[in-house]
Amino acid sequence: MAMGLFRVCLVVVTAIINHPLLFPRENATVPENEEEIIRKMQEHQEKLQLEQLRLEEEVARLAAEKEALERVAEEGKQQNEARAAWDLWSTLCMILFLIIEVWRQDHQDGPSPECPGGDEDELHGLGSTPLRGLTLPDKATLSHFYERCIRGVTADTARTREFIEGFVDDLLEALRSLCNRDTDMEVEDFIGVDSMYENWQVDRPLLCDLFVPFTPPEPYRFHPELWCSSRSVPLHRQGYGKIKVVQADADALGCVCGKTKLGEDMLCLLHSKNNTVQPSGKMEDLLCSRDSLHLDTMQVMKWFQTALTRAWHRIAHKYDFDLAFSQLDSPGSLKIKFRSGKFMPFNLIPVIQCDDSDLYFVSHLPREPSWETMDSSTDWLLSFAVYERHFLRVTSKALPEGSCHLSCLQIASFLLSKQSRLTGPSGLSTYHLKTALLHLLLLRRATDWKAGQLNARLHDLLCFLEKSLLEKKLHHFFIGNRKVPETMGLPEAVRRAEPLNLFRTFVLHRSLYRKTVDSFYEMLKNAPALVSEYSLHVPVDHASLPQKAVIL
Repeated sequence: MAMGLFRVCLVVVTAIINHPLLFPRENATVPENEEEIIRKMQEHQEKLQLEQLRLEEEVARLAAEKEALERVAEEGKQQNEARAAWDLWSTLCMILFLIIEVWRQDHQDGPSPECPGGDEDELHGLGSTPLRGLTLPDKATLSHFYERCIRGVTADTARTREFIEGFVDDLLEALRSLCNRDTDMEVEDFIGVDSMYENWQVDRPLLCDLFVPFTPPEPYRFHPELWCSSRSVPLHRQGYGKIKVVQADADALGCVCGKTKLGEDMLCLLHSKNNTVQPSGKMEDLLCSRDSLHLDTMQVMKWFQTALTRAWHRIAHKYDFDLAFSQLDSPGSLKIKFRSGKFMPFNLIPVIQCDDSDLYFVSHLPREPSWETMDSSTDWLLSFAVYERHFLRVTSKALPEGSCHLSCLQIASFLLSKQSRLTGPSGLSTYHLKTALLHLLLLRRATDWKAGQLNARLHDLLCFLEKSLLEKKLHHFFIGNRKVPETMGLPEAVRRAEPLNLFRTFVLHRSLYRKTVDSFYEMLKNAPALVSEYSLHVPVDHASLPQKAVIL
């Protein structure tokens, strides 16, 4: 009980002592301390607010930068996706165009080629005459022109061939009699090629082209190297090859190190570490290029001209005419000069047979254009002249009697020859005309070449040529042409080679292309006047109105 009272009294005393009204002076500083504390707290709060504003501004700036970066990245991603989609679409379009082009060239079958309407961009600035409204001779005029001006030339070819062949037989026999079979080249019998032997010669004077194959003395032989056996050959060298001189039944120069296993301490004295043959001094006697095993065209030309000169001196006393070289830069461009002043040209062309085929390598082409000269003296042009003659002969047997295919070629060749004399030679040659005709013979049915369809087929030929000129593309008839019958016996390497564009020169020589196109259209424009000039005596009942030509 006493303890409880004590506790109550203690509480009361403590409350009285701590009451602010009873002891005012002791508690006078409390309000002042609170104001100071409040002031400091307000200052600190202001600092915190300022710091918060700064932090908020910093966060906003970082957020804006991040948003800008994300926006730039998104735009870049969209652009990359659009570019990738465009590249994919361009690639697909290119592949589609290539497929269409391959299909059009290799699988499109039709009775006749399509005639283009003309490419304005390609012809812009060429100065050519448009073909719209151009008149071509009708069937009666062309037939009369052919009978009057061309058939007479064809009739004279038989007599010319007989005379030239008899003389060349005698000349080559004299050449063989002067050669040493152990050391000199052996000359074989000649082979007649080109227009004279294909019955479409129109130019006068009549010109015989004769291949003269030759082989090396034993034990050597020629090893042809075709361009299609190597992928490193540039485009403008396709169609050429090299001739390597080797020994029969052995490696080059007869070395047997490739066939015999030599010991580690044995060394071949003919071959270096790179296994290359070291040419000997005898190779120059075999008409090879200096320090090379390949046959040199210049050496062959000098040898052939010297051999022909010696052979002529041996038999000159038997003939009442003179023999001379008409072109010194061609090995066998000869000319017979009679006492009356007349002359008779012909070409003896030294060639090398390609294996066992009818392909021949030619050292020099007579009347070779300056823009198609060979880059190296060891380059030989591959000639298909024998195959072309054989193809025309076989095709003629399948065509109707009196077919007009050769007549078309003769008229086109006549027009080209007259135009070349007026404006000078161009990039278009008679070989291009013949190549176009060979392609048309495969495209057309046999019944389309009847004699009465001469004007229509001539139109097709000129149309084909114009289309090829505009595209700057005229494929060689035999090289890479799978449509040629296998019975022709072409080597498989030639059949499977890439097609050879005979107009590839026009891609690099723009001035030559302009001149060729101008000359071609000028020839077409002058065709009616030329035919009329050489057909003055056309019967009245045959003089029908000329037909309008379809745009080529």
